[in-house]
Amino acid sequence: MSGVKSNVNDLFKKCYSSPLLTQIEIARKIRFYPYFRALSSAQGTEVVVDGKRMIMLGSNNYLGLTDDPRVIEAAVNAVKKYGSGCAGSRFLNGNLELHKELEERIAKFLNKEAAVVFSTGFQTNLGIIQALVGRRDVVVTDKLDHASIIDGCRLSFGKMEKFEHNDMEDLKNVLARCRNNNIEGILITVDGIFSMEGDITDLPNIVKLAEEYNARILVDDAHAIGVLGKNGRGTGEHYNLEDKVDLVMGTFSKSLASLGGFVAGKYEVVEYIRHYARSLIFSAAIPPANAAAALKALEILESEPERRERLWKNTRKMKEGLDKLGFNTGNSTTPIIPIVIEEKKEVIERIVNFSSEAREFANIGLLPADVIGITFWRLLHENGLFVNIVLPPAVPPGRTLIRTSYTATHTEEQLDKALEIFARVGKMLGIIE
Repeated sequence: MSGVKSNVNDLFKKCYSSPLLTQIEIARKIRFYPYFRALSSAQGTEVVVDGKRMIMLGSNNYLGLTDDPRVIEAAVNAVKKYGSGCAGSRFLNGNLELHKELEERIAKFLNKEAAVVFSTGFQTNLGIIQALVGRRDVVVTDKLDHASIIDGCRLSFGKMEKFEHNDMEDLKNVLARCRNNNIEGILITVDGIFSMEGDITDLPNIVKLAEEYNARILVDDAHAIGVLGKNGRGTGEHYNLEDKVDLVMGTFSKSLASLGGFVAGKYEVVEYIRHYARSLIFSAAIPPANAAAALKALEILESEPERRERLWKNTRKMKEGLDKLGFNTGNSTTPIIPIVIEEKKEVIERIVNFSSEAREFANIGLLPADVIGITFWRLLHENGLFVNIVLPPAVPPGRTLIRTSYTATHTEEQLDKALEIFARVGKMLGIIE
């Protein structure tokens, strides 16, 4: 152990003694472990896992472009021309013509003066907040904002204040407190679409409060680009408030079928971020294939609005179908539709009596809602549905979610089959009547 004689004060002690590892080991052994599933196919409306074909209801591939032949061809051609990677950061040797073209296209698409591309969406939020928020500044975040925003706040020299989810009265109180404490700059940072709950931020009232308290607004539109707005430009367009959003952050890994992130806004602000964001300067550039794929996906997004129409048709079908069956889908109004798992004594009793594996799993020390949720996930998986389970700390304790999401390319037959499986398994466990 690298010369360490005792584990009393060993950094790794927490790893060796963690109850989580025991729970994971048991869950893997009895096939109740819901994470790191290996796909052996492209990310389409159906995928192959362990040799079994499943309907994919757990992807962020909203426009169905990850396996589009045009996107694939663009990526292949870029590799042939530029090679497989950039061998360095954009700041020094890794800046390609493709990156510049992509930034110009994004800025034009979003009606902003400039944009800058990062290696991942996570790094984008880290870089924006770290670069802009100084010692006398504060970031005000929704309590359900993405982890990358929270970590960006932690890396900055400024303060972080949180307000209750989509609670504008609480936001007003937080902003008033910040101004009374002689804070210099305020950045309100929110998800456009909240990635687990599927609801949309209350941007109109955020804009009003930002103007009242002289704050700037950053909207994380990772899940909204290509989804919200007449032209797919995101939350600002959805509310007809594009000119009121100072910075729009987005990713290429959802609707744009690639990998990477970006932020768009005023030229001076974007240039400042470009030269001060450590997660940009000290990270290798996104590979040519990713830049080219994102460019082609953006082109298709703009030229084929019917994809968004099909996406919303599928979304309405599944929202109405799941609600009619009796599932609790929360406040979702987007293609992200969670099924909220509630703690029911009769469901736990059914699980304990269901099988020896379920009985063993129910005794490994998880909260009741987590046991119900993972058992539900397991049965959905066995019946051919690929969905995601969301456990604390991604959600508050006792509020386990089965996260489902939908694409423009799901067929009626696939969605009808999915609803039939949800109904059968939900009734089997007593989650629905």
